[in-house]
Amino acid sequence: MNVHRAARAVLAQADIEAKLAGAAALHADWLAGRLRAMPDRQPPLARPGRPDRPVLAPPETMPARQLSSPENHAALIHALAHIEFNAIDLALDAVQRFVDLPPGFHGDWLRVAAEEAYHFTLLRDHLRELGREYGDFPAHDGLWRMAEKTAHDPLARMALVPRLLEARGLDVTPDIQRKLTGYGDRAGAAILDIILRDEIGHVAAGDRWFRHICEQLGLDPETTFRALVRQPGVPRPRRPFNEVARRAAGFTDAELAALDQRAPATIADKHIDNSPCPGGGRRA
Repeated sequence: MNVHRAARAVLAQADIEAKLAGAAALHADWLAGRLRAMPDRQPPLARPGRPDRPVLAPPETMPARQLSSPENHAALIHALAHIEFNAIDLALDAVQRFVDLPPGFHGDWLRVAAEEAYHFTLLRDHLRELGREYGDFPAHDGLWRMAEKTAHDPLARMALVPRLLEARGLDVTPDIQRKLTGYGDRAGAAILDIILRDEIGHVAAGDRWFRHICEQLGLDPETTFRALVRQPGVPRPRRPFNEVARRAAGFTDAELAALDQRAPATIADKHIDNSPCPGGGRRA
């Protein structure tokens, strides 16, 4: 089977269970050699299939996620689950869209899609233990907005989704874990341990392919990343930085120093915005 068409078919799924099962099956099929990266000039799917719920709203309208009540606690877990669900689509979109990259690129992002599906399942199950269901709270479309902005260029996609937005998740996850633990939700904090571990690998995949594309184009990675981050409409990196996790994901000491010099002082995130958190994503 053609891996690009197979990824496109799962990306088009609006049914949650079908998308979760499809993401896992794609990765298993890739490992078993049942999928091949073959020429495919069919146009990529412009938008993923989505369930009817949650209702999507602009990121700037989302409320703050303060752990001050059972309702807000459930809303935070829901927001994290929504990030993971969107991260499945982002990974599958990279496979269906950037067909000219080496097979290893597609294998990496199929693995990421399967892991994001696992993360979503963990968080949805936890949300159900709190008496709520995925779709019970409104959510935003900020991650897919960045996918649309970078749809023209795999270099921009690798820089601005894994290396910018998902790397933000490495930064903010420890604080979210502290808040969950303080609220008495040790199980939620333990789920974020799993997500943070895997997310380092996801950011590392983005870093690896960003550097690969830079090398192919004769570009300096650090200069190129800084230029892409300065584009209009791109959220600025901001403190605090999880330097240990970022180094494990491929960031150099020079990059971390440059980020720190340009980052604004920490401001409590208003919502799980365009920046990523534990698993693919964007945090509270």
